[in-house]
Amino acid sequence: MRKAKSLVPREADRLGTVQGHRDGFGFVIPDDGGEDIFLSEKEMSRVMHGDKVNVRVLGTDRRGRPEGQIVDVIIHANKVVIGRLLNENGVLIVAPEDKRIGHDILIPPKAQGNAKLGQVVSAEIIDYPDSYRQAVGRVVEVLGEIDDPGMEIEIAVRKYGVPHIFSPAAMKEANALPDTVQQSDLEGRVDLRDVPLVTIDGADARDFDDAVYCEPVTYGKSKAWRLIVAIADVSHYVKPGHPLDDEGLLRATSVYFPRRVIPMLPEKISNGLCSLNPGVDRLCMVCDSVVDGNGVVLAYQFYPAVMHSAQRFTYDTVWEILSNSKGPEAARFAEFRPLLTNLFSLYKILLEARQKRGAIEFETTETQIISNELGKILRIEPRIRNEAHRLIEECMLTANVCAADFIAKNKHLSLYRVHGEPSEEKLVTLRQVLRTSGLSLDGGDKPKPRDFAKLMREIKDRPDANMLQSVVLRAMQQAMYQPDNEGHFGLAYPAYSHFTSPIRRYPDLLTHRVIKSILQKKPYVPVLPPKVPLNLTLPRKGKGRENAVNAKKSHTDRKEAAAKGVRLPKGANASLPIWGQLGVHCSSNERRADEASRDVEAWLKCYYMRDHLGQEYSGTVTGVATFGLFVQLENLFVEGMIHVTELGGDYFQYDEARQELRGERTGIRYRLGDRVHVLVSRVDLDARKIEFSLVKSVGAEPGSSAGRRQLILASDPARSNKKQIPKKGRVTNKEPQKHGGVNVNAAKSAGNLGATQSKARAGKKTNKAGGKLISPSRTPGKPAGSKPPVRNTKARRK
Repeated sequence: MRKAKSLVPREADRLGTVQGHRDGFGFVIPDDGGEDIFLSEKEMSRVMHGDKVNVRVLGTDRRGRPEGQIVDVIIHANKVVIGRLLNENGVLIVAPEDKRIGHDILIPPKAQGNAKLGQVVSAEIIDYPDSYRQAVGRVVEVLGEIDDPGMEIEIAVRKYGVPHIFSPAAMKEANALPDTVQQSDLEGRVDLRDVPLVTIDGADARDFDDAVYCEPVTYGKSKAWRLIVAIADVSHYVKPGHPLDDEGLLRATSVYFPRRVIPMLPEKISNGLCSLNPGVDRLCMVCDSVVDGNGVVLAYQFYPAVMHSAQRFTYDTVWEILSNSKGPEAARFAEFRPLLTNLFSLYKILLEARQKRGAIEFETTETQIISNELGKILRIEPRIRNEAHRLIEECMLTANVCAADFIAKNKHLSLYRVHGEPSEEKLVTLRQVLRTSGLSLDGGDKPKPRDFAKLMREIKDRPDANMLQSVVLRAMQQAMYQPDNEGHFGLAYPAYSHFTSPIRRYPDLLTHRVIKSILQKKPYVPVLPPKVPLNLTLPRKGKGRENAVNAKKSHTDRKEAAAKGVRLPKGANASLPIWGQLGVHCSSNERRADEASRDVEAWLKCYYMRDHLGQEYSGTVTGVATFGLFVQLENLFVEGMIHVTELGGDYFQYDEARQELRGERTGIRYRLGDRVHVLVSRVDLDARKIEFSLVKSVGAEPGSSAGRRQLILASDPARSNKKQIPKKGRVTNKEPQKHGGVNVNAAKSAGNLGATQSKARAGKKTNKAGGKLISPSRTPGKPAGSKPPVRNTKARRK
C-alpha cells in the first residue's frame, strides 16, 4: 500500500488511539492520559476511528487545543466495516454505518459477491486509506435489507464490536454440562430446599438470578429481620481458564436490546442451570443477614447452598397482593402472603434507613418500547415502577453491601463498584444554575450525599423539577469498577460491590469467586487469558481515565516482560494490576453495551418518527447547547433537536450557567424545562437524528422565557402540517445523508448511580460452607455449614 510521506519517529512522539467525529475531524486519545490531540480532516484521511497511532504535536489550533500530525499507524483497528452497498457515480462503495469512520470503502469489480445495491453488508478492508487513496475492501457478509426485522441490532453489534456469536469451544463446554443439579454438586452446601424462597422479576424476564426470603427473628434481646438473598451460583459451572470463562470475560456483560438479549453466557447456563426457575433444585450463593428495626445490618454470613424456588412472581403481582389483601391475587397466593408482608415490612425499614443515610434519589421516567412482530415500534410508553421494584432493589443493595464489607474485612483484592464525588468543575457549574433558580447546595467544596439528598427534596415539588434534576444528574460522575474501594457517593455507602447478577455481569462472577476463596481460606488470583483482548478504552475524563491509563501501562509492561522471558511475580499481592485491568475492561464493556443499546433505540425511534413527519407536538426542552435545543416530545417520549437557525432571525447567546439561549435583539429565552410546540421536520435514519422546527408563538414577549408563552400548548395530540415541511426534510433511507446536524444518540451522558445509567444526549462536539457470622461491633456468631433455622414454619414449602 502506498503511504503518505512518513515522518521520522521522535522520542517526543506519543502513542494513542484515534477517535473520529462524524464531521470529519478527530482526536488522538493519548495512552499516557494527557490532553486529547486534535486531528484535522486532512490528518483523518490517513487513519480510521479506533486506529492505534504515533502522533506528533505540532502546535495548537485556533481553539487552543494541541494539534497533531500522524507519524505512523501502529495497529489498524477496523478489519471489517459494516455499511450499505451503494453506487456512487458508477463506482461501488460501502458507506459505513459508524459515522465516526469517515471513509467510504471502495469495492472493486467482482468484490461485491452476492450483495445487491442498498443492502447492509460487512466489508473486509484489503487496503487501508492514506492521503492519496481511498480504502479498498470486499464484501464478506450480506446482512440483508435495511428494513429487515432486527437489522438495527445486527448493525449495532457489529458497529460497536459486541461479541454476539459464542465460540465453538464455549458451546461445546456448555452443552456438556448436565441439565439438572447432580448429587455430587451438593457436597459442602447448606440445604435450603425447604425454605420458601421466591423470585420477583419483570413479566418479560427469562433468567432469574436472585431469590429472597424474609422472617422476623430475635437477635439478642431485640426484634429484627432475617433476610436471605440467594444468588445463582454461576461460579460452580464457569471455571477460570475454561472456554466459558474466556467467553464471559470477553463480553463482560449481557447487552439488552428491545425484544432481544445478547447474553454473557450461553442459554444452557443463563436460562437453564443457573436460572432459579420454580420447582427445580438450583445451586446458589447465599447472603444471610440480620437487619434491625433501624435498617442496620447486625450480622451476616455467606455460604454456598442448594435451593428450590417455591414461586416465580412478577412485580405487578406482588404489588397487587400487597396493596389489596382481599383481592383475587392475594387469595390465589394466600400461602405466600406472610412472606411478602415480611419482605414489605423490611423494605420500609430499609427505605427509611436509606433516607437517613442520605442516598440521592432521582425520579426519572423510564420508557419501554412496545414493538410489533417485525420488531418495529408500535408505541413508546413509560415503564411503571411500583413498590415491589424497590423492595427487590433494597434487598439486592443489602446483599451487595454485605459482600463489599466481607471482602474488605478479609483484606482480599476484588472489584468494587465505585461512584466518585462530583468534580470541582461540575460543582461550580451546578451551583451557578441553582443560583439562578433561587436554590443552593450545602456542604461547601466537598458536599456530602446528604447535601444532594436535601437539595433533591427541595426540588421535588417545583414546577421546574425535571430541569433541575437533569442538571444535578449531569453533575454526577459515572460509576465504574476498580480494586480500590472509594465508596459509592450516590448510594452513600462506604463500600459497595456487585454480587447479585453473575449471570449477566462478569464483576459479580468475580465477587462470587473471591467470597468462595475466603470461605475456603485460600486466595483467589485471577489470570488474564492471553487469547482474550481487553477493552482498555480511555474515558474522556475523571478517575476512569486515570484507571485506564494505569491499566494500559501495566498490561503493556506485563506483555513486554513475558516476551523477554522475565518471570512475573505471583501471589495475591502481585495481582493488583490484573484486578485494575479487569475493572477497566468491565467498565469499558459496560459503556459499550449502553452505547449499542442507545443506538438501536435511536434507530427504532427514527424509523417510528418517519410516519410522523409534518405533525405538531408539544414537548419539553431537555438540553441546551450553543447550536440549538434538545426537545423531548410529550406522550411520545422521543427526543430531537431544534437547530439554533430555526429559532428566528435573532442571534442567540448560550449561557451555560443558566442553561439557556437568549436572543440578543429580542431578549427571548429558551431554557431547560421550557415547554415548546414543534413540527417534526426531518428524520435521518442513517444519522439516527430527528429534527424539529419551532412553531412560532405570536404572543411571545421580549425577555420572556419560552416556557411561559400563552400559545405554547401542554399536551396537544399531533396535528398534521405537512405543508410546512421543507423539501430537504423529506429524506428517504436509500442513500446515506451527509448532514452537519447533531446526532441525538451521541455523547453528553451523565454519570450513572449503581446500576442505573443516565440518558445520553447529543450535543458537544458519548466448597464447604465455612463462613462466619460477621458483625462490625459484635462477636462472630456460629459458622455456616448446617442449615440455619427457619422460624416461620407455616410458610414452609410442603
